[in-house]
Amino acid sequence: MRFDYYKPRDIQDAVTFLEKEDTGAQALAGGTDLMPRIKDRLTSPKYVVNIKGLEQLQGMGAEGSSFRIGSLTTIRTLETSPVIRRRYPALAQAASVLGSVQIRNIATVGGNLCHAVPSAETAAPLLAFDGRANIVGPHGNRSVPLDQFFLGPRRTVLHPGELLKEVILPSLPEQYGSVYIKLGHRQAMDLAIVGVAAFVSLDSQGRCAECRIGLGAVAPTPARAKQAEKLLKGEKLTEAAILQAAEIGMGECQPIDDLRASRVYRCEMVKVLMARALNQARAVAEDSKAARAS
Repeated sequence: MRFDYYKPRDIQDAVTFLEKEDTGAQALAGGTDLMPRIKDRLTSPKYVVNIKGLEQLQGMGAEGSSFRIGSLTTIRTLETSPVIRRRYPALAQAASVLGSVQIRNIATVGGNLCHAVPSAETAAPLLAFDGRANIVGPHGNRSVPLDQFFLGPRRTVLHPGELLKEVILPSLPEQYGSVYIKLGHRQAMDLAIVGVAAFVSLDSQGRCAECRIGLGAVAPTPARAKQAEKLLKGEKLTEAAILQAAEIGMGECQPIDDLRASRVYRCEMVKVLMARALNQARAVAEDSKAARAS
């Protein structure tokens, strides 16, 4: 398979070139998805556009009350960063189970999101943290809630020439917990059969102030279980309430049958893992209150 290589001078050069070539050019960040697809003849770009050196897509850190994650941030950085592990543990947990260490050292959060496979490991926790996708393109910038970013398998809202610049996570409440749980056949180097991320914050009375649940590998896109979230908001997170929410969450899924798992099995595991993730996130949130009180 032959293609031409292009290294843009800056981000404007990149988006101009990508728009001009439209379907004939594909951006290269980590390359852990694109290069195997080219090798297996699943895609055949005329140009591969190397965006690795674009400074505007790099780095992460606090910006006011929000937190910015540049699209070129590696998965290994998310896994090992003390800030991510402390403030966004579900994201660090998801990063730690994506492929091998060698892959995580190269793969980027932007590539993981923009290739838009339903099992994308970072998507579920970033949905649970209510992330927004900041997009740069030849006609300006725009911001899209991450739960509107995915349109279908390998389809996103990105227009010709556009690049995902960064993901912005909103400010965190005082008392919260987050957890990511992945079900796979193996402990490593395996796509998720089901992935569930849960974020729970508690008010001063111990009720659920906010609940967000991100799901992976159980629908055409990574998605939020919004009906389950709605049921729990404002309520005490009792075992009964969590089990009822997990039942509702199971009904929000649209999984497929494939070689790795049946539709029925995936639905059942959504219920099991959602209840487990919510219970664990609640426990973390309760412990955070106890730690501050001590």
